[in-house]
Amino acid sequence: MFNLPNVIVLTIVVLAGVHVAREYWFDPETDAEFLRWLAFVPGRLLFAFNPDAVAAELTRLAGEGAADRLALGQFFLADGRAHTWTLFTYAFLHADWTHLGVNSLWLAAFGAPVASRFGASRFLSFLLVTAIAGALVHFLAHMNDLTPVIGASASVSGAMAAAVRFVFQPGAPLGSAQYGRLPPELAVRQPALTVRGAFRDPRVLQFSLLWFAVNLIIGLVAVPLGISETGVAWEAHAGGFVAGFLLFRFFDRPSSDAYAHDGDDEGASAAN
Repeated sequence: MFNLPNVIVLTIVVLAGVHVAREYWFDPETDAEFLRWLAFVPGRLLFAFNPDAVAAELTRLAGEGAADRLALGQFFLADGRAHTWTLFTYAFLHADWTHLGVNSLWLAAFGAPVASRFGASRFLSFLLVTAIAGALVHFLAHMNDLTPVIGASASVSGAMAAAVRFVFQPGAPLGSAQYGRLPPELAVRQPALTVRGAFRDPRVLQFSLLWFAVNLIIGLVAVPLGISETGVAWEAHAGGFVAGFLLFRFFDRPSSDAYAHDGDDEGASAAN
């Protein structure tokens, strides 16, 4: 972590810079407008093609006397436009310093080997795609919800999933060192597991199952335990993770030995 790729450092600096601006430069009204334009709101996207469903949700909130949630929904619904750019801009925003710090820490730990392997431009594109995937999965789970979603957790989760495709391989950063440790630039370029091979690897399965279990538990207990007032968007995390795992090969830099052979078609095509 003391030799982070420049793209990781730049990403963390940008995320921190946005949060500093919101904390110390913006007044409450400016920050609220900033959130309205950049946070992802599932109900706002739904309103673009099914306004009746959103209207029914607002009516429900009014009937339940949920004045705060009703006002929040009306504020973020605004002019009713979809604001499709928020499918990725939400990842630049964080709820507080703890939220930002945790995401930055995991991005540094797991994003560094992935960025070193992909290269800066591919890695940034990867973060963008996993952010969008996370937002879309959250949308499918909460279409009517008018609560804003913020945070880079979906992209960070995608980086973690991409890392498990290769970091446990022999000679890789977390793999066996039977013949000694390789230089970092070679360690991150060790042959990656194919999707089928990853499902057969007990280390990948253990890591992935633990990751999903922890995220599910946090998502279920965040509000009851007071960790979050509005809940944790664990579905977005899951969407980013699955996208990062499955789309890994499309962002990996070409290499004659980039994938470990295990007899499936993906491995054969990627190795040629």
